[in-house]
Parts: sequence; structure tokens; C-alpha cells
Amino acid sequence: MAMTEETTGPAPVAEAGAMAAAAELFHSLGDPSRLVILQHLQLGEHRVVDLTAHLGLSQSTVSKHLACLRNAGLVTVRPEGRASVYALAHTDEVVALLGAAERILALTGDAVTLCRLH
Repeated sequence: MAMTEETTGPAPVAEAGAMAAAAELFHSLGDPSRLVILQHLQLGEHRVVDLTAHLGLSQSTVSKHLACLRNAGLVTVRPEGRASVYALAHTDEVVALLGAAERILALTGDAVTLCRLH
């Protein structure tokens, strides 16, 4: 009897390789300042100077966080005069992801806070 996908299941996938993009996405969300930036951008577009004032961080630090979020495809940028204006990309999906994280933290927050492995 010939083995087919129907009898053996789907072909094995290199799970680590398949999850690399997801791991990079979560890595880009792994800094509290980047999460605050994403939350602040839910209110609308902002310039770096606006985010700097809101976060109390240096311009270079905010710019590095925005570059990370932009490279991950989570924010967009457009020029406006001499400034760059940032906005959420995929707004509905990013808001849903942040909302899901809040719901999971409501269920597991103590466990996450007490986890010494990360």
C-alpha cells in the first residue's frame, strides 16, 4: 500500500524554522517602551518629538524603538515637512493583538510576573 498524506498525515515541518517569524514578531513586542508606543499610536499619528515627550525617553531611543516596530511591519512612517509621522500599520489586528495580550495577562499575570526564565 502506497503511503499518502491521507494515511501518514501532513509532511513534517521544521517547526523552529516555521516559527521564526512569529518569534521575531514577539521579540519586537518584548520591550515595555515599544508596547507603550503602540498603545499611544492607537490614538492616531504621532511625530517622534510627540512620542519622546510622552515617554520621557531620548529622541534616539524612541527612534530606535520605532525602527524596530517599523522593521516588524507594525508601524508605518510618512514624511511631513522635516518631521516623520508614525502610525499603526494593520491597526485592527495590532489593537486585537494588544487586547488579547491584556486578556491573557488578566488570566496569567502573576505567573508571567513571577517567571524567572525570561
